[in-house]
Amino acid sequence: MLRSECLLTDAEDTRPYDCDGLTLYRQLPMVVALPETTAQVAAVLKLCHELRIPVVPRGAGTGLSGGALPHATGVLLSLAKLNRIIAIDARARIATVEPGVRNLAISEAAAQHRLYYAPDPSSQIACTIGGNVAENAGGVHCLKYGLTLHNVLRIRGLTMEGEAVEFGSHALDAPGLDLLPLVVGSEGMLAVVTEVTVKLVPTPQLARCVMASFDRVEDAGNAVATLVAAGIIPAGLEMLDQAASRLVEPHARAGYDLDAAAVLLCESDGTPAEVEEEIFRISEILRSARATRIQVSSSEAERLRFWAGRKNAFPAAGRAAPAYYCMDGTIPRKHLGGMLKAIQAMEQKYGLRCPNVFHAGDGNLHPLILFDDGDPDSVARAVAFGVEILEESVRLGGTITGEHGVGVEKIDQMCSQFGGPTLEAFFGVKRAFDPSGLLNPGKVVPTLHRCAELGGMAVHAGTLKFADLPRF
Repeated sequence: MLRSECLLTDAEDTRPYDCDGLTLYRQLPMVVALPETTAQVAAVLKLCHELRIPVVPRGAGTGLSGGALPHATGVLLSLAKLNRIIAIDARARIATVEPGVRNLAISEAAAQHRLYYAPDPSSQIACTIGGNVAENAGGVHCLKYGLTLHNVLRIRGLTMEGEAVEFGSHALDAPGLDLLPLVVGSEGMLAVVTEVTVKLVPTPQLARCVMASFDRVEDAGNAVATLVAAGIIPAGLEMLDQAASRLVEPHARAGYDLDAAAVLLCESDGTPAEVEEEIFRISEILRSARATRIQVSSSEAERLRFWAGRKNAFPAAGRAAPAYYCMDGTIPRKHLGGMLKAIQAMEQKYGLRCPNVFHAGDGNLHPLILFDDGDPDSVARAVAFGVEILEESVRLGGTITGEHGVGVEKIDQMCSQFGGPTLEAFFGVKRAFDPSGLLNPGKVVPTLHRCAELGGMAVHAGTLKFADLPRF
């Protein structure tokens, strides 16, 4: 079935797989399987189904919600070796790839046709398309071009029983129930992805970025709302608060205004005439929204430099503290300023710093809680800080995740956001795809019993036990 080197059992070999990008939770897998073909994936799934062994699919391990956290008595199914770009059809503007292909590699392969794949997570140099599908990943250009869901046409995969399934098609519609949106963002709980067909879009003739400074975060938040209300959908619309700008500037040298309470990055792309007109309108709106400084990129190198700070916020956080905890709540745009004020109050409450970067256009927050993972008290405060951010997101009419998923990280907050009937509907979907409940168990959907007992529960970061997690 698998070559001996594609099956890891020794602790020394399996330890690199004991967590994903959320390092607060760790668990050694019983075994790591590294299939090289779809047939081998099917064989592993069939055998595990027969033996009632849980299976956790994994891509590059860049996820930030514990969605790929291993099962202590299960198989960690790595799809890293399924990394072929099967075909690029420039005429149809599509690419068909295996799940282990890196996000950025798709655009690199399509560049010769002046095409690219639009969703661009900050981890795009490493994250894989299979993981992007699992989490419905976005990126700094998702406001105009959409999330993974809006850029995927077809998914081929395997059920827990090893049965081949297909969702969507190369056409604009597919016969039968439209289950593609259900699978995208399902965090590996419904099927194992083995092939993805994505849309490609033409490389813009020109892209320019406006960098605007604001003395108040409320003004920056209002500027975002005003831009969208004016009918402008920028290619990218991102914000950094002062703490984030000061965190990244020494490393990225992006030219951020370190005296500004907030920096807004707003990009326009298209033909030169379209960009010129849109940049003019954007600049006028930002001035009327009390921007204190406006700078427009004058070259491609300068545009990339503006974005370098935003793209490197996570590595900068890693250099600023022993560890950081990246949250992922989403709120209505009108509450951006108020939310940042609330986070500032939480910094005082928990005694931890928290720079903020976020997709301002769709209200997707990425607070970066800085803490010491060697200090149990610091860890506990960081976890509590993150929980309060998520609870506040729900209170403001938002949601507990925008693109990082639920995994194990936010499973308790699912109880806050959804009632019993909705959670039971989620279970119904899971049972329809995976009656055995062996595919990525203990993730995303909490049991009603867990929700009932939530008031008396506590999270012990770093000592997660699967007995504490729900079973399907």
